[in-house]
This record gives sequence, structure tokens and C-alpha cells, in this order.
Amino acid sequence: MKNNAVILSINPLAHDTSAALMIDGEIGAACEQERYTKDKHSRKFPSDAVRSCLEIGKVGINDVCLLVVPYDIKLGVREHYLRNAMESDSRLDFLKNDVDKIKAMLDIEDTIRKKLKYSGDIEFVNHHMAHLASAYYTSGFSESLLVCYDGLGEVDTMSIAVGKGESITIKENDNKYPHSLGLLYAAITYYLGWKYASDEGIVMGLASYGNPHEIVPGSKYTYYEVFEKIISIEDEFTFRIDFPGWMNFYDSRSVWVGEKFINIFGPKREENDKLTQHHKNIAAALQKRIEYIVIGQLKAAKIKYNQNNLCISGGVGLNCSMNGEIASLKIFENIYIVPPSGDSGTNIGACFLGHKLIGNNILMKKRHDFYLGSRFNNNEIKIELDKFESDYEYSDSIDVDTAKLLSEGNIIGWFQGGSEFGPRALGNRSILTKPYPAEMKDYVNKRIKFREEFRPFAPAIMHEYHKDYFEINYESPHMLMAVKAKESKKNDISATVHVDGSARVQTVKKSNNVKFWKLINSFYKLTKVPVLLNTSFNVKGQPVVDSPKDAIETFYNTNLDFLVIGDYIVKK
Repeated sequence: MKNNAVILSINPLAHDTSAALMIDGEIGAACEQERYTKDKHSRKFPSDAVRSCLEIGKVGINDVCLLVVPYDIKLGVREHYLRNAMESDSRLDFLKNDVDKIKAMLDIEDTIRKKLKYSGDIEFVNHHMAHLASAYYTSGFSESLLVCYDGLGEVDTMSIAVGKGESITIKENDNKYPHSLGLLYAAITYYLGWKYASDEGIVMGLASYGNPHEIVPGSKYTYYEVFEKIISIEDEFTFRIDFPGWMNFYDSRSVWVGEKFINIFGPKREENDKLTQHHKNIAAALQKRIEYIVIGQLKAAKIKYNQNNLCISGGVGLNCSMNGEIASLKIFENIYIVPPSGDSGTNIGACFLGHKLIGNNILMKKRHDFYLGSRFNNNEIKIELDKFESDYEYSDSIDVDTAKLLSEGNIIGWFQGGSEFGPRALGNRSILTKPYPAEMKDYVNKRIKFREEFRPFAPAIMHEYHKDYFEINYESPHMLMAVKAKESKKNDISATVHVDGSARVQTVKKSNNVKFWKLINSFYKLTKVPVLLNTSFNVKGQPVVDSPKDAIETFYNTNLDFLVIGDYIVKK
């Protein structure tokens, strides 16, 4: 290994701009730009994310021996723009309208050097390979089937690979833009009145309220049968979306769905329009069709490549309901979903690929600690609390004192350690409360998070008890698997059980997050329930809080009862 090898990866393109830092073969920091500029799924150049990574790693930009970008710019321009423009008049308009964007892409190396004052080597690696690497090299497996489903990379929208030792070999990637599960989900998210590339999780939650087997009013087809027409299966590893009839995002950027879709389902729902059973059924049919296609491919890959482990990456990998369905089949001995499955996570994979590019070997081991972002000590927290003239007390038994407040029904902002890398709050930037009664969910949605009433919350459970409460055969440390709650335990955790009886479980080990585990354990000693309701410390439309200042402001601007930040308890 090159001594003191420092590798920086940045995702400066599209949404979820971000950065990650590797020192001597280990990820030392990973940060998302949105946490600093407060624009969710930020597209801004990740200068703040880079600065924070370097500060956490205690290195300077001149210490970086290689900078890696998880996107092959030239391949992307050739395949996404030039090749498509040669085959379609409508794509010529895309090319014309995106000239400035294309120029910015081709100039990205100069932009990186100028903004970061960086003069070292820069490498561009394949987007899907970075996704696959992010999951495989953090999984702890020495051999695994690897899958990536997303909107698109340079041109690929699905990749199936096999990891053996340090090697990753892509086996199947026949699905190319525009045939994309991620973009289909984005299109329906937009049609249903939410923001694409942002609110797909809302549609996933809504799907549980729908019935895909109802007949579409005015037609002879069920909702699911319509989606069979929209996206068909060509062979065991290839799916095709119908353009331009059912979907139209290939030809028209602002429309997304085609005339056939509008003719059978009606006009687009606007943000403030009433949400009807019709909309819920559309969401349910979409979810069921995505699950059917992915599970079919996984079954075929399991037989063809004879792998017992599965690693999931790509934006579609954030679909907890789909992951739960995969888990319920028990066709794999182990399943691992990388927490930042979206584009921010490609930085993790790019660091490992860069590590290999400079001639180093990768130590194959479990790397499940994704508390990789900003962190603050008690002194820094106290300075910020004093600026706000906060009413606070220091606690030398923060888990015991907080558990008592939670057992009394209080809702608490919990701010500890390093911030999580990825969209899920895993016990360091969380809003917590007791998991019962069921009405607690409605209160938190309406009065704290200011979001849709149907959206579920996750149970964070001590790992020691997860099989007592849930139908689960796998670890789920990163809240990325929705599984059935056991009937005998539903009343104990009713605020975390979704309408379909599922729960997006986070299994908490003492070895992974000792402070959060101690808190749940203290709550368990008081209530005999080893579970807390856990949701991200933010309100709808805003990124998860990152700094003490963010946490204090959110505390005062919401109906949170207490803020527990470091070893301080803040009240209003």
C-alpha cells in the first residue's frame, strides 16, 4: 500500500452532490452538500462537503494523491446525447437545449481544479461500477451477487455483477436509457403531484393504501394490467418501457407520461389536489410491477450465478418495500443494502476503485459504520446553545435521563456523534419518541414533521430482540428493509407499523452505535419495550440537520418537547 494514501471522491454532477474521503484504504469521512446549503438533493458543486471531509480527516487538499469522479463524462456525453441524437429528431432538441450543460460536463475537470485548488491526478470511473463497489466493499462478504438499479448512469439503468475477492465483474447490463425503473418511478412520482428525484419514498408509502387489482374506471383493465403494458419483460434480464405512447420522458423532458397514460388515468394530479383512491391504486400498481421485475431478475441471477449473498445499490435500492419482498423469499443467505444507495453513495465506491487504481489491495471486511459526516464536541455545542440563550442542563447519564423523558411520551430531537451519510437517520440525527400508541404517528407527522399523514415511521430496535418483534431473517442496521411485524407485538409498537402490517426496521447493535443502543436499552428497562420510533431530524422539504445551529433552530421552530444534543438536555 502507498503510505498515507489519501483519496478524495466527489459527485459534482446532477442531484445529491457530495464527497467522500479515504485514508489508507478506509473511508474516513463522507458528506452531502445539501446539509450545508439546505437545498434538499442539492445540485450545487460540493465545495462545503469537500471542506468538511478534509477537516474530519485532518488533511489538506494538497495531501490528496488521487481525486475520483464516479461518472465517465465522455461516455455519458457520447451515449446519452450524441448516440440518441443520431437516432431521434426529438433527441436533437435535447442536445440543442442542453449545450450549456454538456459544455459544463466536459469542462468539469477544469472546474474541479479551480474550485478546489487541486493540481493532482483525476480519474473518472463508471457510475454503476461505483454503485456496485459501494455495496460490495462495505458488505463484509468475500463473494456476492451485486445489483444496481437506478435512473441511469452514463447510459446503463441496471447492472448485475458478481464480486469475488477484490474483483467485480459485470455480467448483465442490457437495460439502457430510457428503459429505466428509476425513471419510471420518477415519472409516476411527478404525475401523482410530488417532486421527482426527491419524493419517490412518498409514493412507496402511498402504495400500501392502494389495490393494484381494481379495475381502472372506464376501462376493462386492472391498474396492474396497465402497468404490464407500460413496462414489459423481454427476457430474464431485460425489460422495456413503451415509448412514446405510455411514457414520454425520452422525447419530452417536462411531460414524463404519454398520451395513452393520460387517456386511461386522467390528468396529472397537482400538489394541492385531493388524494383519491385512484391515485393510491396507481402507486400500488407501480410498486407491484417494479417488485415483480426486480425479483424475477434476482431469481434468474441466483440460478445462473449461484451466489448465496446479495448486495443492493442504486437509487431503487432505497425502496424498502421492495427490499422487504426480496427478503421474504429467503432465496439468499445474506442481504446487504448500502445505506447511501443513491448517487451520493457512488463516492464510497469510487474511493475503493481509486484505491485499486493506484495499485493497492482492498481489505475485505464489514464496514457498516456510516456515521461519516460532521461531528461536534460538548464545548462546541455549549457555545451554540449559549448563543441562543437556551435553557439547558448537563447530564452525566444522558441515556437514562432521555429514556425517562421518552417513556413519559415526550418527542425529542436527538443529536449525537457523526452525522449519517445517506438519507436515513440512524440514531445520530433523529427525532425520537415511544412507539405507542398508534396516534403518536399522526401527531409526529402533523405537528412535528409537517408531512403527509399516511407516511410511516421506523422502529429502531435493539438487535437482541428484533426476531421477537418482526418476521425477519437478516440484519437491518440501516433501515432499508420493510418486514412484517408479529401480530403479538403490534400493539406494543403500533405507531411504527404501517397500514399493511409492515415496518421499516432498524436493528441497533451496541458495536455499531453504542450511545443509541444504550438509550433504547434504558427505555426498555423502563417500559419493557426495546423499540423507539425513529425518524430523521428535519421537517418536510428540508435536509436532515447537520450542525448544532441547525438542530437548535429546528427545535425552536417545531413542536418538539426537548432537544438532547451531546450531553445537554434543552427545554423550551
